[in-house]
Amino acid sequence: MAQSLDRLRESASQTAGPYVHIGLTPNFCGIGGVYDRDLGEGMVNDKTKGEHIHVRMRVLDGTGTPLKDALVEIWQADSAGLYNSPSELRGAADPNFVGWGRKATDMDTGECVFETIKPGRVPFKDGRLMAPHITVWIVARGINIGLHTRMYFPDEEKANAEDPVLARIEHRVRVPTLIAVRQADGSYVFDIHLQGEKETVFFDI
Repeated sequence: MAQSLDRLRESASQTAGPYVHIGLTPNFCGIGGVYDRDLGEGMVNDKTKGEHIHVRMRVLDGTGTPLKDALVEIWQADSAGLYNSPSELRGAADPNFVGWGRKATDMDTGECVFETIKPGRVPFKDGRLMAPHITVWIVARGINIGLHTRMYFPDEEKANAEDPVLARIEHRVRVPTLIAVRQADGSYVFDIHLQGEKETVFFDI
């Protein structure tokens, strides 16, 4: 006879603590011997096709102060607009591109840097092409559920104007919160604001 489990209750939700970094980025935390390198640390090699880029990200709180204990994951298509996934049915993605990365923000500067490639355009569910973009997931102290957003490219104005996801943002003044800033050295900077006047658009996924 099955026992009643009425005495058991769901555990209270908790914010992300130090175990996120210890479990997901042990080498970053100074814990060796688990992995040769933290999972998601490397996305490209010298055979990866496409334009190689550096993306610098910061997660900022409501005062504009960088969070120094955030964890950021990204995933994206390759330079041809194909995903490195078993679900990709449109063709074979670049075997030398992982398509997924994970970084902890620096404990001093609050910045994390991804070496990746500029992605190609991929179709929306109705077939319209989306602009090149990188999907971003963030977790940190004070965040119970990971936040999803996107990073678009400032040098893709025509594609951004055609993007069906950007077109769904009602308050157009907030669209720039999803567009990175290109630096003189060719790298891109993407600041993710959790609150405040510059709060980044997050997606309900």
